[in-house]
Amino acid sequence: MSDIIKLLPDHVANQIAAGEVVQRPASVVKELLENAIDAQATQIKLLVKDAGRTLIQVIDDGKGMTTTDARLSFERHATSKISSAEDLFALHTKGFRGEALASIAAVAHVDLKTRPEGEDVGTQIEIEGSTIKSQEVCACLKGTSIAVKNLFFNIPARRNFLKSDSVELRHIIDEFQRVALAHEGITFMMYHNDGELFNLPKTNKRQRIVGVFGPKTNEKLVPVTEDTEIVKIEGFIVKPEFAKKTKGEQFFFVNDRFIKHPYLNHSVSAAFDGLLPDRARASYFLFLTVDPKTIDINIHPTKTEVKFEDEHAIYTLLRAAVKHSLGQFNIAPVLDFNRESSMDTPYSYKNKSVEAPRIEIDRNFNPFDTVSPKSGYTGTPNYKKESTSGWENLYDGLEKHNKSSGFSSVEIEVEPEAESLFVEQESKGFGDKPLVESETANTYQVHNKYIVSPIKSGMLVIDQQRAHQRVLYEEFLRNISLKESVSQQLLFPLRLDFSANELLILDEIKDSLENTGFIMDRPEEGVLEISGIPAGIPESEVSIVLEQLLSDLEHEVPDTGFSQTDLLAKSMAKSMAVKTGEKLDDLSREHLVNKLFACTEPTLSPFHKKTFITLSVDELDRKFNA
Repeated sequence: MSDIIKLLPDHVANQIAAGEVVQRPASVVKELLENAIDAQATQIKLLVKDAGRTLIQVIDDGKGMTTTDARLSFERHATSKISSAEDLFALHTKGFRGEALASIAAVAHVDLKTRPEGEDVGTQIEIEGSTIKSQEVCACLKGTSIAVKNLFFNIPARRNFLKSDSVELRHIIDEFQRVALAHEGITFMMYHNDGELFNLPKTNKRQRIVGVFGPKTNEKLVPVTEDTEIVKIEGFIVKPEFAKKTKGEQFFFVNDRFIKHPYLNHSVSAAFDGLLPDRARASYFLFLTVDPKTIDINIHPTKTEVKFEDEHAIYTLLRAAVKHSLGQFNIAPVLDFNRESSMDTPYSYKNKSVEAPRIEIDRNFNPFDTVSPKSGYTGTPNYKKESTSGWENLYDGLEKHNKSSGFSSVEIEVEPEAESLFVEQESKGFGDKPLVESETANTYQVHNKYIVSPIKSGMLVIDQQRAHQRVLYEEFLRNISLKESVSQQLLFPLRLDFSANELLILDEIKDSLENTGFIMDRPEEGVLEISGIPAGIPESEVSIVLEQLLSDLEHEVPDTGFSQTDLLAKSMAKSMAVKTGEKLDDLSREHLVNKLFACTEPTLSPFHKKTFITLSVDELDRKFNA
């Protein structure tokens, strides 16, 4: 039998490694930015074209590389960060495995220019698919400029799996923000298709957060500080009233490295327990500093997951630190055991001496005396005893009256109906004004959740929330497709604050939103101005609808087409549908039932749940006869 095991060629091994390290353009951005930081750069520029498909270029003013180092940097497992296995437990740098540049070069065209300080000329290297095409001397600035072009040019299947430009750009912005937030001492700039997206000068942590997420963020931040032997915690949490349904603004950094850690996220959520609105998530920017020997960051190719030596202790300290900040800055309600100020001694009595009160009494007073006693006391009232003679006359004729009247003339005294202590919940209609109750109702509401309607064979039990979701879903689909939406104009436009990432998502679906009835504009950076909203949606709920939409689109914005329209219609129907627990009047119930059975698919909600069930008379009979 011949041998069948053989060594893979280097270029094949590099492409396999690239599958783990380079998943999308954002992965390249992350690796190149971290290399620039490790090179001790003070200014880093990121240039992107076509969301990274055409070009990703990072320019820094760091240490640069010699000709030999530049050539070796593209070899697998070639690194200047570690020299032995023990160094993995004392890492202070971002990259250390030496796979990033080799993996990137295996799936793209790479152009590297670098010059160390003290050298007159630099080195330029061009690589295509792990093959070095040229290496020559060049004139360039101190530092390194590396351009990655035509990503996945030699792996068409991987290139076809990339999402739309807006989705890929959003992932790139995510990686850029994570790196920029952790290194406020470095100037960062980002350009997309020659347009500037970010310009973040060197500053402190608070101002860096404000620079990334907009000026309105400053008033939302609450500082968190705690220093212990196990961990040093610093950063900011967002006030509960500004919490969103999206989880985009949740940042953990361990030793200036962004991580994802559900266990620590739970500790922060536990500290916010009882303070957040319904379904809202806590937002935070927390920086943890621990001894590198107590963590393991080499458990995932993207290095976004870490293991702590004592996770439980860090969990407890983090929750206590966040709770302390919430209480310290009067965010959380506290019990005040201080004395009541109304019981303090008035200021005018401060220097007065204490005097015993004087009490005057009439010792000769007798309430049973018919004549007032002869005393000098004038404050005692004169009690006059009424005569009790003739009390029998009160019952004259009573016996005769009872015999003649009988039970037919007995009157029962009824107390007048007292007003209710609580205001009844107003019946909700689907229009701007409550609908008038009809005199004869063919539908009934059970527990403000189900609508019961009789039919020939028995009865229908309809879930009011799911039914309304189906009705709204089909209406939005029709309005977006036919562009026949009705918009109600606002007298005073709404101004809502969103992050750069959220505005990118809204820009992607702007046309579809306008077809549903929204009229919006971008008067300034980070602000969305809404002058028109869909008919039937209250002005107070506009921000809730958009936040729910952003939450649904958080992971992925669908490509242009039906998938995008479908997701938008589902999200808005979920936000605007009548909720379980809301009382509906008769006409609203009738209207909902009629609308439901006019739909093309009345049996299922947009989320594939039953909208109604039927109970036949036979089924009811069996239940009674069981």
